[in-house]
Amino acid sequence: MQTPNTGFGWQGTARPMDRAAFDEGLRQHMLRIYNYMGLGLVVTGLVAFVVGSTPALYVPIFSTPLKWVVMLAPLAFVMLFSFRIQSMSAGGAQAMFWAFCAVMGLSMASVFLVFTGTSIARTFFISAAMFGATSLYGYTTRRDLSRFGSFLIMGLIGVLIASLVNIFIGSSALQFAVSVIGILVFVGLTAWDTQTIKEQYAASFDAESKQKLAVFGAFSLYLNFINIFQLLLNFTGQREE
Repeated sequence: MQTPNTGFGWQGTARPMDRAAFDEGLRQHMLRIYNYMGLGLVVTGLVAFVVGSTPALYVPIFSTPLKWVVMLAPLAFVMLFSFRIQSMSAGGAQAMFWAFCAVMGLSMASVFLVFTGTSIARTFFISAAMFGATSLYGYTTRRDLSRFGSFLIMGLIGVLIASLVNIFIGSSALQFAVSVIGILVFVGLTAWDTQTIKEQYAASFDAESKQKLAVFGAFSLYLNFINIFQLLLNFTGQREE
């Protein structure tokens, strides 16, 4: 029987699978995704910390127009990753993911210049708790979350546009609204993406395709976590004196 399109760009042919074997395979698949995501966050954090604590690195970046390149580079990676994932090999997808995490770390180095280390750590753990709870909900719920997908995507587009506009106008009221709505959107996307990843595993892809699914799943969840963290930092972050 031919399965419906997974939204990832492939279609697979489903075949009967022993339930215990399926559950174990799904568990390993999700574990691989969370491992990729966790390692990606480590890469991002290390790059951000090193650059943010080294004047010889951050001064030439954030005191010159180069800062705009650094700030917009992650968006270029997101677009490239999304459009090229189908044509990449599994190894190429992994390399792109690690490169993206490093570039994101470079972009986030300014966090260590603006906020205290204590508030950054506190916000990270709050973000981790929120992310973990909503991802667990998306994994365990029997409720179909796909109907919320279009609303979440529209909300995401609105948040991105408003954020870009606010870079130039610097409105605190708009920043507050973007942060509140953005947190709700990315929390919802975390649950939706987790359920989608779980459903995609049911299609019988070959090993290469499943490896790419794992990388792309980690990429999606990583983006949700990073955005939750950055938006929460606007509320809970304590700025340097």
